[in-house]
Amino acid sequence: MFERVREDIATVFAKDPAARSLWEVLCCYPGLHALWFHRLAHWLWVHNLRFLGRLVSHISRWLTGIEIHPGARLGRRVFIDHGMGVVIGETAEVGDDVLMYQGVVLGGTALQKVKRHPTIGKNVVIGTGAIVLGPIAVGDHAKVGAGSVVVRPVPGGATVVGVPARLIGQPEAGRAAMDLQHGALPDPVVRAISESLDRQGRLEERMRDLERKLATLSPLMVPAPALPAGGKVQPQRLLAEAELEQQVRQALTEVLDPEVGVSLVQLGFVRGVTVHGEEVEVCLALDDPRCPLMEYFVEQIRRKVRALNGIHSVQVTLVDNTRAVVGADASSSEELVMEKVHNG
Repeated sequence: MFERVREDIATVFAKDPAARSLWEVLCCYPGLHALWFHRLAHWLWVHNLRFLGRLVSHISRWLTGIEIHPGARLGRRVFIDHGMGVVIGETAEVGDDVLMYQGVVLGGTALQKVKRHPTIGKNVVIGTGAIVLGPIAVGDHAKVGAGSVVVRPVPGGATVVGVPARLIGQPEAGRAAMDLQHGALPDPVVRAISESLDRQGRLEERMRDLERKLATLSPLMVPAPALPAGGKVQPQRLLAEAELEQQVRQALTEVLDPEVGVSLVQLGFVRGVTVHGEEVEVCLALDDPRCPLMEYFVEQIRRKVRALNGIHSVQVTLVDNTRAVVGADASSSEELVMEKVHNG
């Protein structure tokens, strides 16, 4: 008994950097208290003292805010950090070295008296507010992102996020160390939308290339360009560049931010379009210069603009939106340029 108590205390120091002293751990960790209450309640439960087991569990819930059914089976070195709102159902099984945070629910999905709660493997991390429902298995060394709702089995070493939870990347069997970055996980929905939009952009680019080839094979279908009258080329060139600029702006309305489903033009990220003959410069201002979708935006802009007739070079200039909002005149605008991407 005392060996298990020492093990529980050592687990708190190992998994919570906020733990500073033995008395702090003994007196101020409701997750630890809930585990000790549960061991007593579970002993009463398995010895057919069901009412006393439920009563101890209820007292523990009242004191700690953590509800663990006395029928649940918990392994060794389990740590419930903070713990408020954690619910573990009757037929749930939790393996050794599991770490879970506040608001975690291991719930059931059946009314029959059968196995209806999840089975959690060893060395699993379950993030804040995550919900695992039904008699499913979460494999060893898996990681459940904060706020996820898991309704399907999770393979060992896998990471799942979202509602419902989806697999991120490939499972890493036998993960050496416990990774606590369960809140900094990619969004599989945004990734899928980005890949779909990228594929759509490639298909549109191929379609325009085929249209150009078809026009080359059938010159009679393309109207001949008007010759300049009296050698005055400059006004017509300016008019052509202005018309091409409008076409570029129209094409940029098809570049969407996959996180919100709105075009960059509507979001105000496109600060300017400049046309110099066959060269186009697009000024792009983002709220966060380290935006993870930066390369995706630049590639989509390049494809949309290059698909227009008469354009051979595209330059995307990235500026600091936060500094631009403060106010900078034309003489200091060059200082705002952070990066230039050329696509010839």
